[in-house]
Amino acid sequence: MPLHHTIDYVELSVGDLGASTSFYADAFGWRTTSYGPGYTGFHDDPGSDHEGGGLALGDERPGRPLVLLYSADLDATLAAVEAAGGTVTQGPYSFPGGRRFHFTDPTGNELGVWSER
Repeated sequence: MPLHHTIDYVELSVGDLGASTSFYADAFGWRTTSYGPGYTGFHDDPGSDHEGGGLALGDERPGRPLVLLYSADLDATLAAVEAAGGTVTQGPYSFPGGRRFHFTDPTGNELGVWSER
């Protein structure tokens, strides 16, 4: 189980999901799980079922992966981010596996937070 408020997942935005999936599989041996035409999760540890991140089809952010933190209580974390001066940029929404939101910190770094509930 992921630990509360720790970095848990890294998401890379890509313009060609098939080519990117093949690249990481060929270069590093990552196993992948397709979640539809726009998203593939990857297992960066061949011996583990934990997904270390994902490849998302969409607006490319070269050199800027999206870091995702885990939260045991998404709503409380959302409130804490806002109280600390963060700006919610996308928020809370459901995905296969839970819920998440995105925010920027006071200097503009974008991160996401996810939870199973």
